[in-house]
Amino acid sequence: MELQIEAVVGNVEKVTDFVNEQLENMNCSMRAITQVDIALDELFSNICRYAYGDRIGHAIIRVCKVPNMRSVQISLEDEGLPFNPLKVKEPDTTLGIHEREIGGLGIFLVRKIMDDVAYRYENGKNILTITKSF
Repeated sequence: MELQIEAVVGNVEKVTDFVNEQLENMNCSMRAITQVDIALDELFSNICRYAYGDRIGHAIIRVCKVPNMRSVQISLEDEGLPFNPLKVKEPDTTLGIHEREIGGLGIFLVRKIMDDVAYRYENGKNILTITKSF
């Protein structure tokens, strides 16, 4: 299934609702749905805030069940500035909150709660794919 949507923060709930409907149809556990929701909020919000600079662009959200497995893959695609969030330096979580550099904690969390996170830049598009077992 696929959703093309304007990349504005006000659409986070629509993205989440769309993905949750697919996950419920796959009989995903509530734990997996909650973790996917956290990841989607972070990833889609980042597209909205940073991918297109001062202009509004679009994002495509794709949801598909991994064949013969109890896993789902969700891809977020945008035509914004090329950016691989997986190359962002992981935050030093041993430091206190006021000692840490700003940024990077969201993608760190996504990498911890998803089974796999992959990025590619293809045909002028950022494509970030998260995989979660359910």
